Amino acid sequence: MALQESGEMYLETIYVLSQKSSTVRGIDIADHLGYSKPSVSRAMGLLKDEGLVKKDSNGYYKLTEAGEILAKRIYERHTVLTKMFINLGVDEATAAEDACRVEHYISDKTFDAIKAHMMKCGS
Repeated sequence: MALQESGEMYLETIYVLSQKSSTVRGIDIADHLGYSKPSVSRAMGLLKDEGLVKKDSNGYYKLTEAGEILAKRIYERHTVLTKMFINLGVDEATAAEDACRVEHYISDKTFDAIKAHMMKCGS
């Protein structure tokens, strides 16, 4: 399934927020991303239709198994790329911003090569 960058951002955000709290509300997602609540609601509906997100009876969002697999992959890309950019001498804020852009477009083949190189170098 091909997910657009914005959908990936939402999944990653839910994943990151769920690591800090057992409950993730739409307003939490909106605040984290700087989006409006209606935009988040619309996106959550689309992700729900794709079977990647579910909303419980209390209104909290959770990733489905498929959603969590994708979110973990996206988050791993973000963390590995950020670390690589920092190792290259880029400041942390810029490295994180650039990693966020690159993580959505880099191929699996190239990312796997970067990850293997980073592991070989002990980074």
